[in-house]
Amino acid sequence: MRKELDKQLNRLEKKENKILNREESKLMKTRVAPVVEKVQEKIPEKLSAALEAAFHQGFKLVFEKGHAVIEKTYNKDRLKLEYAYNNREVSRKMGGLQMRKLDKQARKSQRVSSMISVIEGGVLGALGIGLPDIPIFIALIIRNINETAYSYGYNPEKEDEKKYILLLICGAVTRGDRQKYFNEVIDMTGSSIDHGQGSGLNLEEQMKEAAKVLSDSMLTAKFIQGIPILGAVGGIVNYSIIRKIGEYSSLKYKKRYLNKKKRD
Repeated sequence: MRKELDKQLNRLEKKENKILNREESKLMKTRVAPVVEKVQEKIPEKLSAALEAAFHQGFKLVFEKGHAVIEKTYNKDRLKLEYAYNNREVSRKMGGLQMRKLDKQARKSQRVSSMISVIEGGVLGALGIGLPDIPIFIALIIRNINETAYSYGYNPEKEDEKKYILLLICGAVTRGDRQKYFNEVIDMTGSSIDHGQGSGLNLEEQMKEAAKVLSDSMLTAKFIQGIPILGAVGGIVNYSIIRKIGEYSSLKYKKRYLNKKKRD
């Protein structure tokens, strides 16, 4: 079993390295980046601050009052039962088939949340709505990660797990050295939580940091989304961000799960 676990972990390491060392395409550098820079020059400083504040308030709203609403959009008990069965099968006969069954629900959640984000972002963007949809957008992100967490046996309702989720968002949407920094912090934090030592992080500070990272990442897209008709591009941007966060979160939760199985 240990040999198979090492094989699975090696595969994840390769995927992780691809994410961490991903290079921008020539099209992005020569065509898209210059346009983005021009748009960013026209974005008022007040809008930047307003967007960051909106993301921060969105996180507070979702974590303090939105969990019960989010949980109504998926079957938490079924996810727990599926994990218990799949985990038992992995322990009995560790192999690719058993691991694929464990991964199945996480992938399904990513598809559902991503498609909803296209509808949500496109419709509100076409109406010229940029900031009011942020709590909905954050709820979709948290819904996606929550389902992934349950799929690998973790409880996203716990305080430390919420902090870990905020780190996952930061790690997913940053690039270069900044992303590598978050990736290391995520690994250390996950290991600390799994060893019963807690995260050592402050939830409020993590919400502020995640809000800053997300607002920086989406500033141009949200500015465009506030322009009627042209704003429909927001749905595509929302889809891209949620998909990126979903894939990265799935990788990191699976890595935690496999490392925990090795210790057991």
